[in-house]
Amino acid sequence: MTEPTGREALLTAFDRLFDRAADKLHIECSDAERAEAKKYFTDRYDEALQLIDKAAFPAIPEDSMQRMEQAIDGLSPAYVAAHLATGPLAVHVQEFMRQLALRAAEQRLVEHLTSQADDRYGGN
Repeated sequence: MTEPTGREALLTAFDRLFDRAADKLHIECSDAERAEAKKYFTDRYDEALQLIDKAAFPAIPEDSMQRMEQAIDGLSPAYVAAHLATGPLAVHVQEFMRQLALRAAEQRLVEHLTSQADDRYGGN
């Protein structure tokens, strides 16, 4: 039997943890919904999954998987709700931070050009 690739090992772990999380939340997922969730995961982490394969990522040890499952079991409903509420806010804050960084870069560019003009033409 061949050793699974890093991608396969991580996707197997995702399936197991997804099932545990669905059980914790008492939700039923169709095969299509499970496939959609897995596709979302692979799309979101595609670059990492590619790197993991190149780095010969090993299968996740059983004791590590059990600890991750226990972490899911220990989540309170309030924590889950807070996590769900955080997602959309994080996107909004990220967009604001991009705009802020752009304004700061524009300001630095103006300051840089101004300092060059002062030096080149003798100041005032």
